[in-house]
Amino acid sequence: MNSYKELIKNKIMVQKLIFVFPFLIFAFFVQNIFAQCEKENIAFQSGEKITYDLYFKYGVINAKAGIGTLNTTTTNLNGKTVYKTQLQANSTGITDKMFPVNDTLTGYVDMKLVPLLFTKGASEGGEYSSERQSFSYENGKIAIRTIRYRKGKLSFDEIITTDKCTYDYVSVLNYARNLDYSEMQPGENTHIQFVSGKKIVDMYLRYLGTTKVKTNDGKTYDAIELSLMILDKVFADQKEAMKVTLTDDLNRMPLIIDTGLKFGTMRCVLNDYSGIRYPIN
Repeated sequence: MNSYKELIKNKIMVQKLIFVFPFLIFAFFVQNIFAQCEKENIAFQSGEKITYDLYFKYGVINAKAGIGTLNTTTTNLNGKTVYKTQLQANSTGITDKMFPVNDTLTGYVDMKLVPLLFTKGASEGGEYSSERQSFSYENGKIAIRTIRYRKGKLSFDEIITTDKCTYDYVSVLNYARNLDYSEMQPGENTHIQFVSGKKIVDMYLRYLGTTKVKTNDGKTYDAIELSLMILDKVFADQKEAMKVTLTDDLNRMPLIIDTGLKFGTMRCVLNDYSGIRYPIN
């Protein structure tokens, strides 16, 4: 009798496990979507502020163009404490009269550097555009709603989905600051999925090696050189979206940032900093 009761009890337990198992697998898969995007932040902290001198290059023009700032703070987004990183570039003087540039790129990531939201407002040469990319993590997928307006008119509003972690222009910089470059060889690539407009494209963060860089604060830093390359069918070859030089220490502080604009290139060169996490070596 007891063995019969135990058999029935075991059968019921097996049936319950069979019923629950798909939900456990689903929960694990959803959790894994978050886990693959999580990365411990060991480089920066809230309160970091870096100031840059801007240089604009277009054809034969290569002149000091304005000021830039890179600020990181913590804020509240949808009830969560997150990092807010904002990169601003504002032209001044004669460059502002010839080709005004006022760009603001803002990225929000959670405390494990998972991308949540990216916004961009860009006024370049009198033409204004804005973008917004919002990331949601549900049902084992990442859904990214990407919206762009140009000259006040909607260019697109689409949702793209993926099962791999995907970055924007700001969150990829935070990600790059927390990679371990100690074992990398020059020319070695790290693959990253990246949102370009309304598409997901392949980006490669290319480690170029170490060097010494003198910046506008009069100091010379040991530095890491990186190039962010976008692979897109639109381009016959790799398109260099951004080139970044970081301090070769725990801060991984951006020293020089080269970014392609619609017309020419904008270069940010370190002028001053405060609120960094560690003393500079």
